Amino acid sequence: MYEFIKGTIEYVCPEYIVIENGGIGYQISTPNPFTFSPLFGQTTKIYTYQHVREDIIALYGFQLREERTLFKKLLGVSGIGPKGALAILAYGEPTQVIQAIENENEAFLIKFPGVGKKTARQMILDLKGKLQDIVPDYFPNLFNEGNIGNQENDTESLDEAILALKALGYSDKEIKKVSKELQQEKLTTDQYIKLALKKLMK
Repeated sequence: MYEFIKGTIEYVCPEYIVIENGGIGYQISTPNPFTFSPLFGQTTKIYTYQHVREDIIALYGFQLREERTLFKKLLGVSGIGPKGALAILAYGEPTQVIQAIENENEAFLIKFPGVGKKTARQMILDLKGKLQDIVPDYFPNLFNEGNIGNQENDTESLDEAILALKALGYSDKEIKKVSKELQQEKLTTDQYIKLALKKLMK
């Protein structure tokens, strides 16, 4: 098990990032890869979780240990795999997720891709009262929101955001519902994703 990897961010795409350490490029899936865009080319520490199945070995990465802890707890719920757990963390509002579990708010939880009523109920049964070590204060806005994209890059940023939403499991129909509103904004890819997720969860 890798505790963390410290290296240079070499590549960011809608599904993963690549961090170079000792001449090796590690492909790491993260909740929202574009949160790492401001760190491109810089030395960064990423807390990792290695997921092993018969057909795959994958690395998942997080900016904070507490974020990884929540990911692992979500994986412990029957019906939630790594992709579903990443989609929940990509929402960027762990406080609301934890409150939904504590308040048994199934209607909120089923808005995440791949989470139906049965899985939402299982999340509540398995995690209610067991998330005390996940302190919301550990999830600040890690990068300031002032990096507004310029006009010539808006279309590219929006396209990348849409690809990232698809990678998280959102359907074309769901994305289409919010795309018109997104087109009215001039944002970075990361900001488009965050805005889209907030609208999708309403």
